[in-house]
Amino acid sequence: PATRLASPRARRTLPAVLRDDQALEVMAAAEAGARELDPIALRDRAIVEILYATGIRVGELCAVDIDDVDADRRTLRVLGKGNKERTVPYGAPAADALDAWLRHGRPHLVRPSSGRALLLGKRGGRIDQRQVRSVVHEAVSAVPGTPDLAPHGLRHTAATHLLEGGADLRVVQ
Repeated sequence: PATRLASPRARRTLPAVLRDDQALEVMAAAEAGARELDPIALRDRAIVEILYATGIRVGELCAVDIDDVDADRRTLRVLGKGNKERTVPYGAPAADALDAWLRHGRPHLVRPSSGRALLLGKRGGRIDQRQVRSVVHEAVSAVPGTPDLAPHGLRHTAATHLLEGGADLRVVQ
């Protein structure tokens, strides 16, 4: 009879997330570097703002093309796990960061081989996930007292802040 018994699940801990004030400081730190209109700093600000505003995965962000951005409706079209396409809204701060990147940053990095990629690396190619992870680590570590977060931590932070703000759990999922 014991073969049909299931072992109890191991207790899963919740991932570390930024507090509201810490998230604001991280976004402010990313914005501070972008004030000089340095293309890389503008891109990095856009990365951090978009990840926090939308809660999308790193792979989804790296795959976004310019055509996937609807600036008027402030939405991104992303291709998620299982090739499921979804439309994700973003707020005004992310819209500002994205607009600054597209106007003042991307034109300096674009090459004929860049294609329609929204976010570009230093050499003009589509940014890869490792670069995005480095950008997030740098942005978060610029604020003293914050937990060391990977981009997935920003995803959890976005979801936590949405839920704390009264969003419906099913909508956030």
